[in-house]
Amino acid sequence: MTDRQGAGLASHPVSHIFKGTIPVQGQGMTVDAQSFKQAMRHCAGAVALVTVGREPGQRTGLTVTSACSLSDNPPSVLVCVNRNASAHERIRAERHFVINFLNEDHALLALTFSGQKGVNGDDRFGFGRWTTGATGAPVLEDAVAAFDCVLAQELETKTHSVFIGEVQHVRAVTTVDPLIYLRSGFQSVRNIHDPITLGDVDARRVSWNEFS
Repeated sequence: MTDRQGAGLASHPVSHIFKGTIPVQGQGMTVDAQSFKQAMRHCAGAVALVTVGREPGQRTGLTVTSACSLSDNPPSVLVCVNRNASAHERIRAERHFVINFLNEDHALLALTFSGQKGVNGDDRFGFGRWTTGATGAPVLEDAVAAFDCVLAQELETKTHSVFIGEVQHVRAVTTVDPLIYLRSGFQSVRNIHDPITLGDVDARRVSWNEFS
């Protein structure tokens, strides 16, 4: 999600939950934007607020589903931010940011930081409970998890920058469930049906560490 008025969520594939099939472009053909967006609506993403700024009046942030873990050596995360977002140049200037993963009660907060409520810049921090992180950036107190980062690297694409952050501090709340964006709407993980189970005994012995 960007903070442009009326913009949709910028998705990052976390899991794939398909109930039907969507026509796929033939090999060698260019995929049009609408087909791409339609497919991405079926890819669930954890909703997060990316926040930046040390001083009241200078803070800003945006809503994304494009944040994820990069490595544990050193602990690093990445997030894709549209160059038109108000936070983009602030992250470059401040050289820090926080990724605050939202809980299921934060749908209104997600909409506020997306720009769809007409609230901009520092005024967005009038919603939610905020504290100051290790880097001086805003941290959401009741986030599922918050990763306070210094900007370690930046990669450029046509429309977005990929910001890689080296984590300086992390906090997590284990008593709440995350907010998920799926099929053009916010959901709790408890509302996602047909969980995948590993029935194969050998598969159960495979550690997640072999994949991450």
